[in-house]
Amino acid sequence: MTYYRKYIKTYWKPFSVAIFFLSLEAFFDLLQPTMMSIIIDRGVANQDLNFVLKMGGLMLFITLLGAISASTRSILASIVSQNFGTELRSDLYKKIHRLSCASIDKLHRASLITRMTNDITQVQNFVNGTMRIFVKAPLLIIGSIIMAVRLNVQLSIIFMVLIPMVTCMIILNMRMTFPIFMKVQKMLDQVNSAMREYLSGVRVVKAFNRFDYEMDKFQSENDSLTDISIRALRFTSLMNPAITFMINIGMIAVLWIGGNFVDSGDMAVGQVIAFTTYMTQILTSLMMVSRVFNMFVRAKASAERIIEVLDEEDSPETKEGTLEMSNVKGYISFDHVYFSYENKGDKYILKNIDFSCLSGEHVGIIGSTGSGKSSLVNLIPRFYDVTDGTITIDGMNIQDISPSLLREHIAIVPQKATLFTGTIMENIRWGNEHATLEEVKEVAKVAQIDSFISGLPDGYDTLIGQKGVNLSGGQRQRLSIARALIRKPTILILDDSTSALDAHTEANMKVALREYASDMTCITIAQKITSVADAAKILVLDQGEIVAIGTHDELLATSSVYQEIFQSQMGKGVQRHVQ
Repeated sequence: MTYYRKYIKTYWKPFSVAIFFLSLEAFFDLLQPTMMSIIIDRGVANQDLNFVLKMGGLMLFITLLGAISASTRSILASIVSQNFGTELRSDLYKKIHRLSCASIDKLHRASLITRMTNDITQVQNFVNGTMRIFVKAPLLIIGSIIMAVRLNVQLSIIFMVLIPMVTCMIILNMRMTFPIFMKVQKMLDQVNSAMREYLSGVRVVKAFNRFDYEMDKFQSENDSLTDISIRALRFTSLMNPAITFMINIGMIAVLWIGGNFVDSGDMAVGQVIAFTTYMTQILTSLMMVSRVFNMFVRAKASAERIIEVLDEEDSPETKEGTLEMSNVKGYISFDHVYFSYENKGDKYILKNIDFSCLSGEHVGIIGSTGSGKSSLVNLIPRFYDVTDGTITIDGMNIQDISPSLLREHIAIVPQKATLFTGTIMENIRWGNEHATLEEVKEVAKVAQIDSFISGLPDGYDTLIGQKGVNLSGGQRQRLSIARALIRKPTILILDDSTSALDAHTEANMKVALREYASDMTCITIAQKITSVADAAKILVLDQGEIVAIGTHDELLATSSVYQEIFQSQMGKGVQRHVQ
């Protein structure tokens, strides 16, 4: 509830006004059975047409007032619930943006999408239902009991017996269904995850003709969701008939006992009719309460999943650093760094990483798949924080620097090139939204992509699809490099970002990049030795440890791991140097 106080404070006034009109609506509904009994007992019984018309007109007027109150309440409820849902969705999105990469990995991306959409909709619907049902139903129940007691105290004892029994059934239903609805939401995560995975790899699925396999996998998750949903709805579907059965028994009792009272002269016929109407209102209200409790159970499950995200610790970038960065030179130092994604000492991804990178120096990192290359460079912009040891830039511990400030001086081209829906110009300007057309073209030329863009009908205004679906892998990589270069960073990190380029294009880019980024500290991760052979310093990683540091020539002479990589790529008989 703590997280929702903000919204209560914002919306309690319109909520209260809606409750006021809802109370009026309930009051007018409660008046009608009593007025009907008066019409029957006084007007119809005495054949007084004028009295019937007069009271009938008053009933119509009260009905009109009730309709106006209901419409006003409905409008206010819709406004409050929709605005609340919009603000909660925005706040959750902002929170997700502040989460660390480790937190996002833990919560899972498909689950976060479900929480942003389905879970918030459940809570939003409950807020709307709270106004319409959760408040009105108790008012009608209490009001009906009071009006019934005024008509006949003895007959109203039936209410006193039935209502506690029905209340116990509702509470039992809520306790039994809450854990199941939690599982429903989790299974919905699994369905979304399966669909997301299929859409991400749809080309591979089609290429390998594996649609049947993917269909079976999705069907399995979908069937599990269906099964758990049926289990949840089985409980709720039994509740309404049970409540209806008990209330109908009460109604039979009212008619039976009320008929005896009429025969004995203790009650009038109109009062019995009013009594049965109040019983019907109670039946309807209890059914409404049962539905809203079912809604509450789902909303409670969704609210807890939302709070789980809100409770997650913010990324370090949201915390103010104690150090400022000015005149950054780009001198990087790793001092006995250990890192584990799970912060467990027995599962270190990186172990005892100790090296330095001079300002303006080009450092290459090479190693087998899974050796920890990407994990190492992800520590520099603080996508993850070290488990032990320190990383410094210009002698400043990066954990004392706000990551948002730190990242202003770093540009990274990730292993998987990610582009966004929009124009080529907009994608390159992600690195610097104020860049001029000349600056955009300059970095495009360095990235060896300008000639391709210029050949397009719309040039730099060409629209690209989500994730650059209408571009080749090499074109996406070159656009990502251009986006990083236009940032003009002090530290440039290239994480295997030329893997899709042919040798000729890569060679031309290396020449252009060497000139353009001459004053940048450049760290290049590569699978191919040719991509890092000209680096001033090459780090060889193996199973999370640095096993050798040196130039290409030095490593060929001294490092068995580097020699194995070289021989596997260039051939055992090759003894020349790679430039």
